[in-house]
Amino acid sequence: MHDNQPRTSTPDTLPETITRYLTAHRTHDTATAITTFTHQAKVIDDGNTYKGTEAIREWLDRSTTAFTYTIHLTGTQQTDTNRYIATHHLAGNFPGGTIDLRYQFTLRDDLIERLVIEP
Repeated sequence: MHDNQPRTSTPDTLPETITRYLTAHRTHDTATAITTFTHQAKVIDDGNTYKGTEAIREWLDRSTTAFTYTIHLTGTQQTDTNRYIATHHLAGNFPGGTIDLRYQFTLRDDLIERLVIEP
């Protein structure tokens, strides 16, 4: 993008890597989800940082078993050529019961290099 302005996009315009990660995460398919990350990837979630695919795999395994929840994609945005935001509404048995989270992706070589999840 040349104007550096965030653009709203639709889920079907997200890069395939992000769509594959989101689908795998929603269905608790850790084996597929981990293939969407670079080997040096970093995930920041709930105040914790996970570096490298092994730490990310452990985080994914924990996040799929800690709580029962539904997740619904409510919006997407492309902020520059390699950065995307996917906003989700979660409802479940975690503290508070509902939350809207922004999954902020940075891609490198068509893989996720950085993922920040925050309200």
